[in-house]
Amino acid sequence: MKKLVHALVLVGLVGAPALVVAAEESPHSLSANVGMTSNYVFRGISQTGGDAAIQGGLDYSHSSGFYLGTWGSNVGWIEDYQGYDSGNVEIDVYGGFRGGIGKTNLTYDLGAIQYLYPGKKAGAVDADTTELYAALGWKWFTAKYSYYVSDEVFGFANADGSDYLDISASVPIGETGLTAGAHWGTFNFKNNGAQDYTDWKVSLAYDMGKLSNVTSGVTVGVMYTDTDADSAVWTDGNGEFLGKDTTTVWISKAF
Repeated sequence: MKKLVHALVLVGLVGAPALVVAAEESPHSLSANVGMTSNYVFRGISQTGGDAAIQGGLDYSHSSGFYLGTWGSNVGWIEDYQGYDSGNVEIDVYGGFRGGIGKTNLTYDLGAIQYLYPGKKAGAVDADTTELYAALGWKWFTAKYSYYVSDEVFGFANADGSDYLDISASVPIGETGLTAGAHWGTFNFKNNGAQDYTDWKVSLAYDMGKLSNVTSGVTVGVMYTDTDADSAVWTDGNGEFLGKDTTTVWISKAF
């Protein structure tokens, strides 16, 4: 969260005028977020087997556009789908550059993210994944392309060169505090074609600050997701089809 530093300088004797000097805004900023969701769905696939998740992250950004961050959540698929003896946490570490393009309404975001899944593999394929991404935005619309450079991609072997294309929109509805969202994505797994799928999502989020006209940082939302994933290859050891259509509710707080 951005902080302004103000210095107050008192000059002279009692009754003399005071000078207030405002320091320049720091080029550095920190922000954090915490949230709860009834089902952690990532790119159409449930990461918790339909169960709830607690999540949170911390981000650093510089006025130059450089940023670094980390984010974490509980997950279920590491044991239930991947076959780890133990492992129920996802930790993401990411960084990159983002900003505007000239005097246009276009924005860009270039970066890399490492998905880490600590646990005891017990002979299972490593779930840790390295992704490079590039995004281009215009007003409410964003197109993002992700390319995978790790040998394993979310537990699938020899999958470097896999990619994911994400096209999304996030449109505020007047001054209501509501934001409508829509998303379409397609995942292509190199040398693992049976796992390929397309996913889509519609969502609605509400800024709770609108109730009191005070910035609260609390947002609640609901989303519906679905995929055309093959249930024969996307069903976990509990018989849960991870790519099925589902409605999810969530709440988050930004600091």
